[in-house]
Amino acid sequence: MHFKVSPSKVKDAKVTVPGDKSVSHRSLMLGSIASGRTDVSGFLAGEDCLQTLAAMRALGVSIEQPGPTEISIDGVGLHGLKSSATALDLGNSGTAMRLMAGLLSGQVFDSVLTGDASLTGRPMGRIITPLSQMGAAIDSQNGKPPLRINGSSELLAIDYELPIASAQVKSAILLAGLYANGTTRVIEPAVTRDHTERMLRSMGVQVTSQGHRISIEGGQALKGCRVEVPADLSSAAFVILAALLAENADIVIANVGVNPTRTGVIDILQSMGADISLKNSRRLGDEPVADIRVRSSELHGRSVDPAVVSLAIDEFPVLFVAAAAATGSTVFSGIGELRVKESDRIAAMAEGMRKLGITVDESPDGAVVHGGDFTGGTVESFGDHRVAMSLAVAGTIADGEVFVRNVEAVDTSFPGFCSCMASIGADIQAIEEGSA
Repeated sequence: MHFKVSPSKVKDAKVTVPGDKSVSHRSLMLGSIASGRTDVSGFLAGEDCLQTLAAMRALGVSIEQPGPTEISIDGVGLHGLKSSATALDLGNSGTAMRLMAGLLSGQVFDSVLTGDASLTGRPMGRIITPLSQMGAAIDSQNGKPPLRINGSSELLAIDYELPIASAQVKSAILLAGLYANGTTRVIEPAVTRDHTERMLRSMGVQVTSQGHRISIEGGQALKGCRVEVPADLSSAAFVILAALLAENADIVIANVGVNPTRTGVIDILQSMGADISLKNSRRLGDEPVADIRVRSSELHGRSVDPAVVSLAIDEFPVLFVAAAAATGSTVFSGIGELRVKESDRIAAMAEGMRKLGITVDESPDGAVVHGGDFTGGTVESFGDHRVAMSLAVAGTIADGEVFVRNVEAVDTSFPGFCSCMASIGADIQAIEEGSA
């Protein structure tokens, strides 16, 4: 499937986007090992999260889905999971793979984690190393999935300093730490998203955060609770981008999670001249939320501080497009982590934007994007949902039609993307292969 994008007139609107993927994944995993029922509203029923839901059911957890965005989990307690008869297929989700590896390292049974062609090509050494130091026995294919996690390992707490800031690696270690003897400590080089710590606390687990050091004592029990999932800022970023690039639009995106460990994309865009404001700030459980108001803006290129990279790691494809629409040049550095996402996102975005008339200079851990005008053309998403959606939004201000190839992965994080964008006037249509 491809996207066919026509130059569009984005209009004033108030919209919503699907639930937060990170919070949805964690609600499934933590709710499953809690005692009692966890009721979740606002759940993201995208392919990634549905794969995690299926995996938890395969591990013996009863999960009901009374509505598309509602789930009820009958938790089995810290030691109640059961062996799956088959490998756990996590689809395209690196988050699920890494967090599940931590969770399953403390079980008494063997498990196998696998995924699609993209996921089985992604490096997992950064979780295998600390989990192995804790006593887990994990076999891999040269550091890549499938991962075979051998049960009956008695885990020991460790102090672990992350070589690269990663919420997924941090969370994997903390989940393993629940099953370890002693206090597990993770030291981050930079702040990363803290959804795991917040949800653990909401379920009664004591997690200590002091600066960049996070600690958890093993053996603590979780208690089921109500989880209200906010709208996903990573998905809202595409609507924000479309509004900023438009000629005269004023758009409000309702009920978006604005956890301060996630709002780097807003901070960076504001520093480029974006008119973005937060309204009606409040909390859903332990997560801060707000309505985001965005008005079309003249953007200016700048050098982005590497210190904020960890606060916007998933939104850099959006920021690349914003930089291309800005006056002057924008310098991104310290973003080498993007090369091992669902695709090499630096290379994928650079190639796509060059085909649409934008000059991009790559470096091993960054890029310089020179502002210009988008032309029509055909670009490749490399099966990466965020690359596909970012290039599609770029197409709304191109001087001709843009075709984005191989966009099936968009449903992993943003089901209903085309209809949401249509509601603000963006002409993005999903077409079958061969129709371009």
